[in-house]
Amino acid sequence: MDRKRSTTNKIASRPVRNVGTPESQAGKQRAVVTRPVPAASRVIAILRLLGRSDVPMGVHAVANALGLIPSTCLHILRVLVAEELVTFDAATKRYELSAGILSIAGGVLRRSSFSDLAQPVLDGLSAKWASTAIGVEAVGLKHMVVVAISRMEQGLRLRTDIGSRFPALISATGRCIAAFGSYPSDEIEMRFGQLRWDNPPQWEIWRREVEQVRKVGYAVDDGNYIFGVTTIAAPVFSATGLRNALVIVGVSERLRRFGYASVGEELKRRADELSAQMGGIREAKAVEDRSTGAP
Repeated sequence: MDRKRSTTNKIASRPVRNVGTPESQAGKQRAVVTRPVPAASRVIAILRLLGRSDVPMGVHAVANALGLIPSTCLHILRVLVAEELVTFDAATKRYELSAGILSIAGGVLRRSSFSDLAQPVLDGLSAKWASTAIGVEAVGLKHMVVVAISRMEQGLRLRTDIGSRFPALISATGRCIAAFGSYPSDEIEMRFGQLRWDNPPQWEIWRREVEQVRKVGYAVDDGNYIFGVTTIAAPVFSATGLRNALVIVGVSERLRRFGYASVGEELKRRADELSAQMGGIREAKAVEDRSTGAP
């Protein structure tokens, strides 16, 4: 359900001047510029396209989808095949991602204590609430990535798997990111306007819901993102702040019978336990204090 395509942006930040001491007054940070690297962007775009595709793709299909010259696309695909990140079927002349790419993603997951800690929690939540339970990792305000998942064998099956990406501010998880992520309100509003929902909430209503999330500690999306589907999310803090969340995704009518508050409160308890294990309990308390005005 990743609705984004790879783009190359040039971003420059203004120099920052420190004040207070002669040394800091004299020092200035250089502007940081991300320069376009077309070759790298093309490789990334091809990998993402093949990752989204349900079926293997030919050279011309890939080139047309990404606006590439077919010969350039072919050379890149051949390199990816040689590096065992993509496989080529000589009979159909089509390409698809290889299991070799898991050697890269697997390294990230092995280093993620959140994935290891969250999996048994997700298994328990999924069984109890007869829904899909997901652990996500936020990448700023750009997107969130699924890093752990537990599914029920029956009922609703979402097209979601490890590595699936979603816009950061979408659904219930997005409300958590907006509530606890300490991002500028103007940037949040700008990115909110770019989101695509089945039933889009109005900005003012969504903003009030974000304020409510700060009070109760969990968020609910009742059919805004996907008709008939409810998501409930709670933030997980690490020592560096908000980066992860636990999410329950299920049929709205079923979760409504359980009670959104019941699901949300348990999700918050589990998320708080994970925050404590990841050294983020102080950060979570600091966020709570800032939202309530506590000293």
